Amino acid sequence: MKMKLSSLSWRYLAALRVHLKQGSRGNLQSAGGLGRRALGLGLQTLDIARMHEHALATLSAISNSGELLNGMVKRAGDFFAETIIPIEKTHRAAIEINLSLKEQITALRQRTLELATTSRQLKTEVFQRKVAEQSLVKSKHRYELLLEQSHQMQEQLRHLSHQILIAQEDERKEISRELHDEIAQTLAGINIHLASLNLEAAINAKGLSKKITNTQRLVERSVKIVHRFARELRPTVLDDLGLIPALHSYMKDFTKRTGIHIKLTAFSGVERLTNTKRTVIFRVTQAALINVSQHAQATNVNVSIKKLLSTVCLQIHDDGKSFKVESVLSSRRIKYLGLISMRERVKMVGGSFSIESSPGKGTTIQACMPFSITTRK
Repeated sequence: MKMKLSSLSWRYLAALRVHLKQGSRGNLQSAGGLGRRALGLGLQTLDIARMHEHALATLSAISNSGELLNGMVKRAGDFFAETIIPIEKTHRAAIEINLSLKEQITALRQRTLELATTSRQLKTEVFQRKVAEQSLVKSKHRYELLLEQSHQMQEQLRHLSHQILIAQEDERKEISRELHDEIAQTLAGINIHLASLNLEAAINAKGLSKKITNTQRLVERSVKIVHRFARELRPTVLDDLGLIPALHSYMKDFTKRTGIHIKLTAFSGVERLTNTKRTVIFRVTQAALINVSQHAQATNVNVSIKKLLSTVCLQIHDDGKSFKVESVLSSRRIKYLGLISMRERVKMVGGSFSIESSPGKGTTIQACMPFSITTRK
């Protein structure tokens, strides 16, 4: 490369000397050729300027005339200007290209930033859509589950309503049979006795007193039966005297009829409960004792009513045989309607209902509800 530069420098000196000797007749074509050759070697304007300076220094040393030197410098400047034209043209083109490239790079960077921003936005939108889709899927599953539960509850409600209607009808049949078999026959017997008394009074007054006594007994028996029906339908003592006297009265009669011994413990504050909750406690106890007499084969029952913080809890424990709680509560058999009605009564007042039953330990029914009280005037 150095040899090429040295050769070009000598050629530049020789061409410049020829140009200066020719004076105004000098030809600048050789300068243009040198410039193109310098461009081919990859030289810059500064490199040509150094060659020109070196050539002028050499030629100045040869010339002795100041006036000639001044003319030589001017013509040498024209030669130098012609030499660097190819380089300057290329340089300007390169500058324009670089400027264009810079503008393109700037635009490309801006576009890259915009694309990056758009990409982030797209990723965010995709993520949000995925989250929304997942949420929709979860909501769909949840609503399908709720719908299925709703259908199940509707089916259970229809079945429970059917069971209640059947139970009501059976209860009415039982009351009708009792009225017909006991009260109607007793009243018919009273009517016969009264007719007999009417005839007897005309014939023999001596036996009248004994028949009147028998008739009074029939009337008393009818009154007792009517009172029993009334107590079972709605004990007046619950409204007149309170929950604890009503339970004592019902348990006393229950023990007399079944032989099952019952122990009751309760706190006096239970009478401050609302009428609805006192009725729930009475009905749950009544239904539980009926189940004990019909299914448990028990001999003893403990009934307790306790206050635990802001809750009142009813607990009924018997020493009878056990049963499978879950299968019974989920059963559709009419004979288990008592347990289901107990649970529904407790839930109706915002309470909780549970049953525990295991072999050798009997069965424990527990019903707890908020201890909200009623104000009595």
